[in-house]
Amino acid sequence: MDEASSIGIVLFDGFELLDVFGPVEILGQIRDRFRIDLIGQSAGPVTSAQGPQVLADHAYDDAPACDIVLVPGGIGTRRLVEDEAFLRWLSGWTSGARYVTSVCTGSGLLAAAGLLDGYRATSNKRAFGWASALGHDVEWVPQARWVEDRTRWTSSGVSAGMDMALALVERLCGEETALKAADAVEYDWHRDPSWDPFAAKNGLVLG
Repeated sequence: MDEASSIGIVLFDGFELLDVFGPVEILGQIRDRFRIDLIGQSAGPVTSAQGPQVLADHAYDDAPACDIVLVPGGIGTRRLVEDEAFLRWLSGWTSGARYVTSVCTGSGLLAAAGLLDGYRATSNKRAFGWASALGHDVEWVPQARWVEDRTRWTSSGVSAGMDMALALVERLCGEETALKAADAVEYDWHRDPSWDPFAAKNGLVLG
């Protein structure tokens, strides 16, 4: 990858902060390789599930095309899976992306928009039953830190997004760059995508 990849991160009221800023912290270590835009219903403040607001760079309607899409989870996903206008926008906007990714229950939004049909995927283990009821032809993987299936990358809950982001950095920029990014933020990278103690803790597999 010689040129910087554009990354569009979808924001909505009730998004999970770490779902967004865990990956941003990783990707932001490699600023010459990634350009990040935050996309909200309108440009300006968007309220997170934890309360603090974040400023969106662009509105959905004028969001620039991007190479990589990231959709976070959070309580706000429960409303958006019923929002047909949002799902149509998400499906259309992501159509030209090289990778479509999600953290936590963001995979529920991808599934509801038809973007995981024919793919393997995972989600937050506490909300796995909710997420896995969405979509029409999704192979939901109950035990996985993250799942990579061609152009679709989905991670388990919240902090798992950092492991997925590092795996994506490794894919696009090489192992050395990914390891340097993890070391820069003093993060212990779980490199095995099947490492998932939370599946057993939440009764999805036998402990």
